[in-house]
Amino acid sequence: MASKKQAASTVYRVTEIIGTSPVSWEDAAKTAVETAGKSLRDLRVAEVSQLDMKVENGKVVAYRARVSLSFKYEG
Repeated sequence: MASKKQAASTVYRVTEIIGTSPVSWEDAAKTAVETAGKSLRDLRVAEVSQLDMKVENGKVVAYRARVSLSFKYEG
């Protein structure tokens, strides 16, 4: 009888971050993930949960992306 490999139990943490960009929401989200990746290890999933814009004098000056980011928890 062949033994089955058992999957290791893993825990992930989810944190919310906000990226900004003067160019686009896509760039704001990318900036958020890439910046977080400099200090967090083993990033897994990034989910954009909200998009908004900063407005000054009736003009859009920045795009903001709120991102839920999951990474492997090493407690």
